[in-house]
Amino acid sequence: MNTPADAAPPPLLWAVVGATGTGKTALSLELAEALAAGGRPAEIVNADAMQFYRGMDIGTAKLPEAERRGIRHHLFDVLDVTDDAAVAWYQDAARTAIREIHGRGADAVLVGGSGLYVSSVLFDFRFPPRNEELRARLEAELDEHGPGALYARLRERDPATAAKVDPRNGRRIVRALEVLELGERTHGAMLPDAPILWYPDTRIVGVAVPRDELVLRLDARVEAMWRDGLVDEVRALRAQGLERGVTARRAIGYAQALAQLTGEMTEAEAIAETQALTRRYARRQVSWFKRYDDLRWVDPETDATALADSWS
Repeated sequence: MNTPADAAPPPLLWAVVGATGTGKTALSLELAEALAAGGRPAEIVNADAMQFYRGMDIGTAKLPEAERRGIRHHLFDVLDVTDDAAVAWYQDAARTAIREIHGRGADAVLVGGSGLYVSSVLFDFRFPPRNEELRARLEAELDEHGPGALYARLRERDPATAAKVDPRNGRRIVRALEVLELGERTHGAMLPDAPILWYPDTRIVGVAVPRDELVLRLDARVEAMWRDGLVDEVRALRAQGLERGVTARRAIGYAQALAQLTGEMTEAEAIAETQALTRRYARRQVSWFKRYDDLRWVDPETDATALADSWS
């Protein structure tokens, strides 16, 4: 049956991605408002792994509810700091939210810089098996020996996966070893070489800032986090079990603020290490998103109305 000429167009899935500190949040709000003004209501879905956590606000630059301009936001503040933000859990939660948004006749705007989480939603992306007991044992090894020994084991057993994993990213190394020990040939949960979109009507926007400008932004942002009370935020989260968390306690900025509170670092050392790790993380984010074939790079000050009109 032919679709009537005046039928409403299908809802779209937008993704606003890029490195931390590039202005994704602001552009996503502008885009959602521009879409609504053009007759396409829109809702925002979070794809920043650390913004899932209740109470992790300052160190994640989480947008306060009062500043969300009346736009519905999803998957913010949905986990306790003791919970594990597993990518397979997120994929299901985010896709469920997107289906519900589309069911209301609205566009969904996925926003964030956590590459693996974004990719798990946008592309045909299947996950290998999990084993809680095995992962707990590997996590204990990581805590006792650090990522170096585990990374050497991964490199010996699965060089292809090891080449794609940051040797300092203990959580990713643990997951890769878990999969191997469960009998899989390789980890596999990486961006495929030729990714296929999960939802055909998808538009991917990458927000880019010149490298020298981004470095200044990031360094200033970290200093502002400390001025705005990150250490006090972490002190409160310790009472909620932050140090028992698998994911949250290792977040950039939070791990360093914890070290400051326990006396392992001075404030100056904690700030400097957070700045260095944030810059490194931003480089990895840019490298990740550069692999997206259909991504359109824009300036953070780009006109959202023109962007929406040119692509919707």
